[in-house]
Formats: sequence, C-alpha cells, structure tokens
Amino acid sequence: LAVIVGSAIARELSRYQVNACVIEREEDVCNGTSKANSAIIHGGFDATPGTLKAKLNVRGNELMEHLSKELDIPFKRNGSLVVCNKDQNREDLVKLLEKGEKNGVKELRIIEREELLSLEPNISDDAECALLVPTGGIVCPFHMTMAFAENAFENGVEFFLNTNVVKIEKADGGYRIVTNKKTYEATVVVNAAGVYSDEFNNMVSERKLQIIARKGEYMLLDKQAGCHVNQTIFQLPSKMGKGVLVSPTVHGNLLVGPTAADIENKEGTDTTQKY
Repeated sequence: LAVIVGSAIARELSRYQVNACVIEREEDVCNGTSKANSAIIHGGFDATPGTLKAKLNVRGNELMEHLSKELDIPFKRNGSLVVCNKDQNREDLVKLLEKGEKNGVKELRIIEREELLSLEPNISDDAECALLVPTGGIVCPFHMTMAFAENAFENGVEFFLNTNVVKIEKADGGYRIVTNKKTYEATVVVNAAGVYSDEFNNMVSERKLQIIARKGEYMLLDKQAGCHVNQTIFQLPSKMGKGVLVSPTVHGNLLVGPTAADIENKEGTDTTQKY
C-alpha cells in the first residue's frame, strides 16, 4: 500500500534479504495525496517536544542533503520564517523558538524587522519580527516519490499497480491480502494507505481508528512570481490554525496556501471557484 511513505519504506526494505512488494491502487505511485502537498521540509520547531513526530521531523530534515544526492532529486535548504505581525503576541513566537530548541532544531533565532526586510524585501508592512529557521527546505514530491520507488524496484521490490486492496485478514503466520486481481500472503503488512489507513487498520486490529479527511487548496503561481520570496513564509499560528504559507518551489514557481476544510469524501479533490 504505497504513497511517498510506502515507497520510502520499500526502498529501505530493499537493503535487506526480504521478499517485499508494493500494492498500489493507482496506475503509478504519487497519484494520491503525496503529489498534492506544500513540498516543505519542515525545520521541526512546531512539533510537541518529546513526541515521535518531533524526533522524526528533525532527523528527517538532517538526512535531506545526503538523501537528495543519493537519489538525485531536487532539494533546496532555502530556510523558513514564521512572521509575527504588529497585532500579534510576540510571546507566541518565543514559545515556538523554545519548542524548536527542545526538539534540537539548530540555529533558530528571532530577528527584528530590519533584518527581516533585508531577507525578504516584499514582506508585509505589518510584519514586526520573525522566527528564522535556516534548516527549513523545499523539495519536489513527484521526484522524491518516484526516486524512492525506482530505487526500490531496481533493488528487487515488486510493484503491483492498478491493484486495489479489498480486504486484509489475519492468516496463519501473517496476513491474507485480497485485491481486485489476486490474493497475496504476507508475514508483515506495512499500512501506508494515507487517508484509507484507518480502514485497513480496522480490518485486523482491535484498536479502531478514524481518519477525518481534510482538503486544502493551493494557488500555484507562474515562475514570474517565483522570486517574490526567498524563504518559506509561515504565519504565526493562532487558535484558528497555522494559516497559509508562501513559498518558492524547486522549479521556480510560487506556492500560496493551503485552505483547510474537513470533508466526508476521502476522494474529494475538487477545487472551489472562490479561491
């Protein structure tokens, strides 16, 4: 069951003497959620200290230079900024700094408006200060997923595309995976099915999960606007959420978004005219 996480796991498994395969519903990898995200390599300042998410965020960030060279994928450590406007609480920015330091994020510091303007001349007039995160970066989710999958395939992992998993059930010594084409037997199943992970989990686990899908819409601007900002610009999070980001892409475009709306339909990838 593969998205970007599944392809990355498949590549890692291909380093060992195991018989591994990837089962994917679509005609290729990176057709689902993995293709439609902000492509941000987060610094790790926002995750709750002590959690696995915080640990893996920082560790994954540290691995990116080596990974990008090994897989020959575009990656740029352009840095990121969390901007605090005049009407916002500076103490909230300090709390983000403290969280990041506890998580082990390197080189974090708060900069004032003069330095902020020198880094980002097009920043809003309301911007007063910002948290500078030099370790933040950008990548291309297409290149990354394809590279993971291609390397895994070259190392012997089989890929079964256009193969929809209908049911997973426990069997002697492992699991039985029923698909629209054939049935597979496996000792271990790695569930990397994105928004459908809860459904597969609930087929075999007593610990039931529920994923509420959330849809976000982005605006991808022309390359003429690609140099409007240099770093990934975040808003200071509020009770309403993290807000939108503005970021250059590794291909020279400018990305703005996302919105956020809980939806019932996990296939809801439609866009709305008002955005």
